[in-house]
Amino acid sequence: MAEFLFAAACFILLVVGVGLARILYGPADADRMMATQLLGTGSIALVLIVAVVRTQPAMVDAALILALLAAFAGLAYVRASGPEGDDR
Repeated sequence: MAEFLFAAACFILLVVGVGLARILYGPADADRMMATQLLGTGSIALVLIVAVVRTQPAMVDAALILALLAAFAGLAYVRASGPEGDDR
């Protein structure tokens, strides 16, 4: 089981690295935001894998906080990139 989790963590780190490259060299702001969401999702997955390996249920709370921050970042981007005259 530990080998599978290690391989999964390595794959997630690889995907997060590709997302980091997209943030640095992305052609549009939306591409950069989607890559940022990928980084948030990858970090949540890594924290959950570490929580399983170390049998520390308190780390699940950290993953939930990261998920909440990623959701708020996405909402802030959508709010900032919406139509200019909308005062909702």
